[in-house]
Amino acid sequence: MHDNQLAISAEVARTLIDRQFPQWRDLPVRHVVGTGTVNAIFRIGDRYAARFPLEAMDVEVARYWLQTEAAAARELAGRTRFPTPEPIALGEPGVGYPLPWSVQTWLPGTVATDADPGESVPFARDLAEFIGGVRSIPTLGRTFSGGGRGGELSAHDEWLETCFVRSAALLDVPRLRRIWAGLRDLPRGETPDVMNHGDLMPGNVLVSGGRLAGILDVGGLGPADPALDLVSGWHLLESGPRQALREALGCGDVEWRRGKAWAFQQSMGLVWYYADSNRGMADTGRRTLARIRADEGS
Repeated sequence: MHDNQLAISAEVARTLIDRQFPQWRDLPVRHVVGTGTVNAIFRIGDRYAARFPLEAMDVEVARYWLQTEAAAARELAGRTRFPTPEPIALGEPGVGYPLPWSVQTWLPGTVATDADPGESVPFARDLAEFIGGVRSIPTLGRTFSGGGRGGELSAHDEWLETCFVRSAALLDVPRLRRIWAGLRDLPRGETPDVMNHGDLMPGNVLVSGGRLAGILDVGGLGPADPALDLVSGWHLLESGPRQALREALGCGDVEWRRGKAWAFQQSMGLVWYYADSNRGMADTGRRTLARIRADEGS
């Protein structure tokens, strides 16, 4: 998927776990197949998951990233009634793998890419409850870091231009350009930053019985545009449940459209970047863009 992607086999993962955490030597270790793009995941027994970053980077940069991710997980744990992963341990580089890696609790449930909750109003209301619970976490004076999604929409014009050019043979780019032109200038106003999960995509959402069962990949927790987590309405829900999400959160028109804009920004990158390497991610981008186009009447 990535030009600098690292390989990590089940045998290497088993060896690293056994040598660094001998208390788990008797537990089975098995690779978890999914559409994730950041970590290779190996389940340790029934309670834990080892996460190995997929992209090569400086060791200390990776360590800082994993420590930041663990701090975010601790901050979110128990703040809503929905389970989120809790940090357990930090592994070190070893034979066959050059970076630090992490161990978290394993959460039961099926990712939304495999158990589509798109038509479920109860799921939409669960999702609204989770978003509201995250928003209620104090920012403690923190504000948006300036990296990634969550600040001003127009700051992403250069990235969107790259996406439009790369998507020429994949999508109806002229229509998508018109949609972005209508979304990029939506005003943020004086609304202060609130806490957001930051990446509420199908692969990070667990479903059981048509209800929200848990949330994964919580390392991006942080202050940002209150509209940021509204991407979930477009990534996960069809029109009826999406409206239920909006009503449960009490979103005004501009905030709701900014959420749509963030979903657009994210999805435009998924289609071309993962077209050949991760069909599931590319399909997620296509489906979200189709929902946005339908809502825009184009």
